[in-house]
Amino acid sequence: MPRFIRKFEIGLVSLLLAVLFVFGAGPSSEQEPAAAGTQTPALAGIAHAAIRVADLAKSRDFYEKLGFEEAFSMSKDGTPTQSFIKINDRQFIELYPKSKPDDPIGFMHVCFESAEIETLNHFYAERGLSPKPVRKAGAGNLLFTMEGPEQQNIEYTQYMPGSKHTLDQGKHLGPARISKNIVAMGIEMQNPAAANSFYREKLGFKPVHVSEPGQIGLELPGQSNQHIEIVQHAQGSAFQLFFSVANLRETELQLKSLHVDFKKEKNSLWIQDPDGNPIVFVRTKSA
Repeated sequence: MPRFIRKFEIGLVSLLLAVLFVFGAGPSSEQEPAAAGTQTPALAGIAHAAIRVADLAKSRDFYEKLGFEEAFSMSKDGTPTQSFIKINDRQFIELYPKSKPDDPIGFMHVCFESAEIETLNHFYAERGLSPKPVRKAGAGNLLFTMEGPEQQNIEYTQYMPGSKHTLDQGKHLGPARISKNIVAMGIEMQNPAAANSFYREKLGFKPVHVSEPGQIGLELPGQSNQHIEIVQHAQGSAFQLFFSVANLRETELQLKSLHVDFKKEKNSLWIQDPDGNPIVFVRTKSA
């Protein structure tokens, strides 16, 4: 069995337990504030996952087959540089083509949404972190970046009036899209324990109980009920995107009608994008 499938099956147990924790159990006794007397600013949710792909047109077609539409795109000198695939009015998948032959394929960064990005930026600076100054990004939203564990880029955005995202609200919401929400992302780390400490102690993420060693679930501060899952890096493995659905049987039938190969688990369905990254559908109450 391929390495990334084995990793996925372990990581899936963690995610399902995380979902049960959020919807079926009370707050964990292990939860801690980011610092005594300090309230971590809430994050509204996962704004986008940025992925570098081997073939932009092929990846765009893949997501469109699942009912997700391209809201808009960016180009430079007539060459496409970015495609924004819309999940809902506040969540996107950003597809980037390779700009150089040796550019690595796969996960680039996760972006979190904030309703008060300047406040969040100042909070991180006061905690001894080094967030870049807030700036206006090309699409018209406010944005800042910060180096996370193992030099991974973490991005934060605040949607602004007049931005490409805001002007697209209510549009490009494919009626047949297979899911309406990203609920979690799996992010690989060489040292998951150190990454866990960073996200909990510095960023105020809250732990979610998981049963497997090396699998760490962390809930975003706030009420989004969304997660990241830190997983041990393994050669040849892939990051994961988790989507919520209301009915797995209906999702299975939809995948069959689209002639999309899938693997069925007891409480999930998973497929692969054109570059081999697992995309997982799990049933949640918020779907």
